[in-house]
Amino acid sequence: MAKTNPIEVQQALKGASYPANKNALVDCAKRNHANSGLVHQLEELPGKQFNGPNEVEKAIFRS
Repeated sequence: MAKTNPIEVQQALKGASYPANKNALVDCAKRNHANSGLVHQLEELPGKQFNGPNEVEKAIFRS
């Protein structure tokens, strides 16, 4: 599976309303036809609220 990049995350979350929990982010990504790998990464995020796309990216790309 190819690694997700920040541009893909931005495209997948276009139109998301914040704050948002992971379920809302997954739904948004699916509506935006994100690849299944990215959808899976969003599904695996901790079950907390995210205040903006930067927080989502930090959670996805943290080492």
